[in-house]
Amino acid sequence: MDAQSRGRADDIDPADQWVLNPQTGNYELRLDQSAGQSPDSRPHVATSPANSSGSRTDVPGQVPGQVPGQRRRSRSAGSGGPSEGAERAQGPGRRKRKPQKAKKKRALVWTGGVVGFVLVAGSAGAYAVYRHFDGNLNTVDVQGAGTGGFKKDQAVNILLIGTDKRTGDGNEGYGDKQSPGHADTTILLHVSKDRTNATALSIPRDLITDVPDCQTKTASGTKSIPGQRDVRFNTSLGQSERDPGCTMRTVKELTGMTVDHFMMADFNAIKTLTSAVGGVDVCVAKDVNDPDSHLKLTKGTHTIEGEQALAFVRTRHSFGNESDLDRIKTQQQFLSSLMRKMKSSDTLSSPTKMWSLAEAATKALTVDTGIGSIDKLRDLGMELSKVDLQNITFTTLPVLDNPAEKVKATVVVDEAKAKPLFSMMQNDVSLTEVKEKEKEKADAAKEAAAAKLQGARAQASDVRVDVFNGSGQQGAAQSTINWLQNDAGVLKSSNKSNAPADQPKTTLVYGPNQADQARKLADLMGLPGTALRPATADAVGRQAMVLTLGADFKGAGVPLTGPAKAPEGVQKVEADKQVCAK
Repeated sequence: MDAQSRGRADDIDPADQWVLNPQTGNYELRLDQSAGQSPDSRPHVATSPANSSGSRTDVPGQVPGQVPGQRRRSRSAGSGGPSEGAERAQGPGRRKRKPQKAKKKRALVWTGGVVGFVLVAGSAGAYAVYRHFDGNLNTVDVQGAGTGGFKKDQAVNILLIGTDKRTGDGNEGYGDKQSPGHADTTILLHVSKDRTNATALSIPRDLITDVPDCQTKTASGTKSIPGQRDVRFNTSLGQSERDPGCTMRTVKELTGMTVDHFMMADFNAIKTLTSAVGGVDVCVAKDVNDPDSHLKLTKGTHTIEGEQALAFVRTRHSFGNESDLDRIKTQQQFLSSLMRKMKSSDTLSSPTKMWSLAEAATKALTVDTGIGSIDKLRDLGMELSKVDLQNITFTTLPVLDNPAEKVKATVVVDEAKAKPLFSMMQNDVSLTEVKEKEKEKADAAKEAAAAKLQGARAQASDVRVDVFNGSGQQGAAQSTINWLQNDAGVLKSSNKSNAPADQPKTTLVYGPNQADQARKLADLMGLPGTALRPATADAVGRQAMVLTLGADFKGAGVPLTGPAKAPEGVQKVEADKQVCAK
């Protein structure tokens, strides 16, 4: 029995079973035993944060077992909509409770691929869901490509993949006919540790890069797939039997950021999700008539859904210079609008839309086993929903035309712009202005830290340092030594193995007479002034400085402090603003 037919044995519409709990001010999905289902076959109802024990929240004055506000579907004209049952839950003559403000920022949104990014739009929050939604999800064992589980006190990296595989009804005419699918649209979503901001990095499918060796799980066991050099990025999925874990490994090699999880969807995701929310508003700066994608719009703002929405994100000949890079911009604008629609009160206050959205989103998803259940997706969604929409930014990996080609069909990484952008993401630096939650650092402390970095610098060849690993990451000290000696020219560096204890922050202890060496090393490694710890006595003879890597260590050669702003020319789309496609 599918989601829409559950509970209809007695003419009860599932959408009508979303009722307002007067204790919490939130809508909840309730099923009673009269809905034609046995206790064992009834779907499990997830509880709100206010009642996380797994038991149902009872409303004072209610007879046990009675469902507040549940109503039978009326077959007569003029019957009330889904919100009618919610109002009845409060009882006759009872003053209407004002919904809690926090409810406006909660949504039941789990999806993947090109629309997976909208997970940021909200979380399961206080809404209850059927256990049967677990059955909608497809999962893939990525064989250690991810971290196995995101941590609530750490930054989160989610890889969102849109495949061009021809799956789903009505998609026979899209994509490559005989292809197992490619990584057609790929977005690396980085959410900061403190959840104040998020950056969504689009990776062009025609990027020339290296695809590393990877392992996939098959019915007969584990299969090793050799990597390839100088191939299109989109071949990291589907081709040579590669699964999303191979794409995750490729992204890590490319950006230096470890991906925690992936979410993937096909063409149907756009169609079903846009229909579930009643359409998405888009703006075009000119009339559009693209015979290839079948997109036809007049200049101005339109509300699109289903096939028309899919045509909008697929079109390559309607905007810009008709390249894949311009298509990426259009997709980013579309996803921003979809997020705003999901955040809108029109969506969050409609039980019918929320039900349809949950059904469409879970059916659209393929995820790794680390988040392969509704409970885990809910937890992830609740973390990501803490990010304010105005602090979410889309950007595209900076690229250049491939110099090896006469006819420009592929691109290569623009290292000069990409490296600072990667550093910003790794250091949780927002691409938009983020309001500080509170003044964590006093001005005096900032000035003192900056003062440590002022003054003369030694030559790299004169820097003498012992490296200890207190990061908790195996091999961190040796990889740092390799980078210092081979790339930075710090030959007088030694690996002193593990520190006596792990520590949260990287520190550099030095004698006052080694200040010039400390500043040079700070420049090379991107150490903040707060990491520099001057000793009380001068260093004696060939005594080395002591560098202890902390939990904030992000990789050899990766700065601990990112640039204050993005490099000039890096493309951006801010999620809270509507932009007309040109």
